[in-house]
Parts: sequence; structure tokens; C-alpha cells
Amino acid sequence: MLLIGMFDSPFVRRVAVSMQLLDIGFEHANWSVGRDFERIRQYSPLGRVPTLVLDDGEVLSESAVILDYLDGSVGPARALLPASGRARRDSLKLMGLAIGAAEKGRDQIYERAFRPPAKRHDEWTARLQAQMYGALGEVERFRERDSGPPWLIGSAMTQADITCTCAFTFLNEALPDAGIAQRYPRLAGVAARCEAELPFQRTHVPFFTPSG
Repeated sequence: MLLIGMFDSPFVRRVAVSMQLLDIGFEHANWSVGRDFERIRQYSPLGRVPTLVLDDGEVLSESAVILDYLDGSVGPARALLPASGRARRDSLKLMGLAIGAAEKGRDQIYERAFRPPAKRHDEWTARLQAQMYGALGEVERFRERDSGPPWLIGSAMTQADITCTCAFTFLNEALPDAGIAQRYPRLAGVAARCEAELPFQRTHVPFFTPSG
């Protein structure tokens, strides 16, 4: 299999971490949606990452679609997302919040990196930041309510931990002035536990913040 996309993207990284945890081998195409846009579009018409090319040539795009495929390929006993019940619902809720926060952080970066200073919209940036903080705050409050187990859902690492950690690390590194780690210490603790694991160490690429 071929995984397309750079590991400094939390969306690509959560797929790479999951594949390593599930012992699913893959080749990595470290392609940028900027520099390698046309190359990526040969596989994904949207030119988006992550994109996973299966061994039979089938192409899957969007991290949620890829993660669903991975869990299905290993079966419910090894799947990283709980199969049913409250654990599944809470996992999906936390994952949705984390991905939403990462998207709002990414949009803040785009506003700063690609829009000329005279055309930047401060009110829009403030709204994006408020949305990001709101989503991360919900994850932090969940952890406050259920702070006993070492992981977010139950006694083992799930996709909720993976996704929340990838989003947290991305935002903490890409937006250093946002005070992410200081604002959300419980989430920071979960992320630190995950980042100590080998699949996270292998896929950690510090985010490069464009100047401007």
C-alpha cells in the first residue's frame, strides 16, 4: 500500500500511526499538497491528503474513510474504534471535536501564510480561534469528567487517543502563541502518553510555520 501525504499533517499522521499500530505495512510518499499537487491529483482528483493506494490499485481519500477501511481489514477484535455502544459514540464525538479543531487551526495558518497582510481578516481569524478553543475545551472537559483510566476511552488506546493526540501536537507546534498545552493540561497529558509510543515517535515531524 502507498500512503500519500506529509506527516506534519494531523490527518495523514493519524492514518500512519494507526497503520503501524495495526501492523499494516505501507510505503510513504512524502508529497506536499502545494509542491506536489498535480502528482497527488493523479491518484486523488481533489488533490487532498491523506490518500491511500491499496495493493489492488483502489484509491481511498479522506482520513475517516481510510481509518474505517483499516479497522474493517483487521476485524472488530483489533479495530482501533470501539465497535458499538457508548464507547463508540464517545470516541466518535472526541474524534470529531479534535478534527474540527485541527481544521480551524489549519485555516488560521492559511490566513497568515498565504494571504497578504493588507487583506487578512482579523475578525475571521478570531472566529477560527474561538472555534478551535471551543472544540479543544470540550475534549478537556470530557477528560475532567472521566479522568480515571489512562486513556480517553476505557483501558486501552483507541482511535480517540490517536486522533486527539495528532490534532493536539499539530496545533501546539503550528500555533505556538495559542497556548494550547497550557490551556488544556489534561489533553496534554494524554498526548504525552501517546507521543512516547514508537508509532508516534516514528511519524513525528515538527511543523514548519511559514513566515509572514
